[in-house]
Amino acid sequence: MSHLDDFLHFAVDLAREAGRLTLGYYQSGVEVAQKADRSPVTIADRDAELLIRSRIADRFPDHAMVGEEFGDDGRSSATHRWFIDPIDGTRSFIHGVPLYAVLIGLEIAGSLSVGVAHFPALGETLAAATGLGCRWNGQPAHVSSTARLSEACVAYTDARQLHARLGDRWLAIQRGTKLQRGWGDAYGHCLVATGRADVALDPHMNPWDCAALVPILEEAGGTFTDWAGATTIHGGDAVSTNGVLSGQVLAAVRP
Repeated sequence: MSHLDDFLHFAVDLAREAGRLTLGYYQSGVEVAQKADRSPVTIADRDAELLIRSRIADRFPDHAMVGEEFGDDGRSSATHRWFIDPIDGTRSFIHGVPLYAVLIGLEIAGSLSVGVAHFPALGETLAAATGLGCRWNGQPAHVSSTARLSEACVAYTDARQLHARLGDRWLAIQRGTKLQRGWGDAYGHCLVATGRADVALDPHMNPWDCAALVPILEEAGGTFTDWAGATTIHGGDAVSTNGVLSGQVLAAVRP
């Protein structure tokens, strides 16, 4: 297997398999533990990541893996590296809210080339690979054509974090945009990729949160960058846009 479409089909099937596993714990009163960074984790997060890692190791024993729950396997010389977030939006999952995702991204020779975001409780899947476009439940996905920030719908994850990071700039963004909604985590970014929102803002992001979203947004015609405007998964924050609004949004978040 060497073609991107083969990797993409593998990742879609794997995300759906892991998603079915998470649904076995969803709305079940699953026990919640706290990690060292004070973020929540459940057996569903850990079991789903172990499943994904096992399938990748069986199919691609030479590939490296980085995951939220079990870290980096240390294979820095590998040309192919998978990024795994078994449950993006664990807080939504814990509260029985269906806006959580299984995220799987593949980096090939330093380029984010394949991305899948599967929302098990919604039955939605976004899948993209470089040059192959982005599909939403099998149909082409495209960003919006909104050209003015004053007409934009902005999705975000945590209003308190945004206010702590941006202060009055967050208030200005709220006043200067048409609609703001807390459709957070990967779901907000995927709303941008499907034209249902125009901007998604996150002040705190890890590589496994971002890796799948880069090809999804880019292949849908949008942008996924850090707040400095760099296309990276290591910037510590992220903004998705429909492309047209990118410059306006970046100017709004910069000091």
